[in-house]
Amino acid sequence: MITLRRSDDRGHANFGWLDSRHTFSFASYYDPRHMGVSALRVINDDWVKPGMGFDTHPHRDMEIISYVLAGSIEHKDTMGFHTVLKAGDIQVMSAGIGIRHSEYNPSQTEELNFLQIWIRPNVSGVEPGYQERNFAHSKGITLVASGYGREDSLPINQDASLYKLNFEQESTRFETVPGKTYYLHIAQGSLVVNGTEMSEGDGAMITDESLLTLDIEDSVDALLFELP
Repeated sequence: MITLRRSDDRGHANFGWLDSRHTFSFASYYDPRHMGVSALRVINDDWVKPGMGFDTHPHRDMEIISYVLAGSIEHKDTMGFHTVLKAGDIQVMSAGIGIRHSEYNPSQTEELNFLQIWIRPNVSGVEPGYQERNFAHSKGITLVASGYGREDSLPINQDASLYKLNFEQESTRFETVPGKTYYLHIAQGSLVVNGTEMSEGDGAMITDESLLTLDIEDSVDALLFELP
């Protein structure tokens, strides 16, 4: 079964410096029908004006993933990490017992567009952790994050896997794991999954589908979550 959520159906918040679309309930946007899928709690599609960003703020017991689509993020945290993430970078931050961080758009001319993703961990009170890696040139289906960091992916504290899909004019298949729930989010471009058309910003919860047939007429950059 594929349950589609169109881009325009998402929550929307615009603060001038930040224009954000919320796949699931977040901050002032609340919809009891959309509180997340399995351990996946947040997918925010954020556009940040030049020179603006999120002041230092705390997190605890959450796996926080950022995927930069355009522009750059200047990241600082209380673990001592200070880095600038570019387009194609994926950052994983395990908040654990507590962390404070800030995220800014360091450019004075270019907007920043990134996906902010929260996944609930399966353990609490762990030491915070931070990793990042660039996947700008990854093609096909790439495992980018998983529990215990299997196959050299970025580690998260949850029995979940995150795949990046990057295709141009191609058809492919993905075999699902029985008992798992899947969520597909289209970051850029479009595709057809098992006959369902999806475009930029669309998402879909997928259950009881043993095989996903992905047809890409032009190009697509998407994230596929494999969830408990």
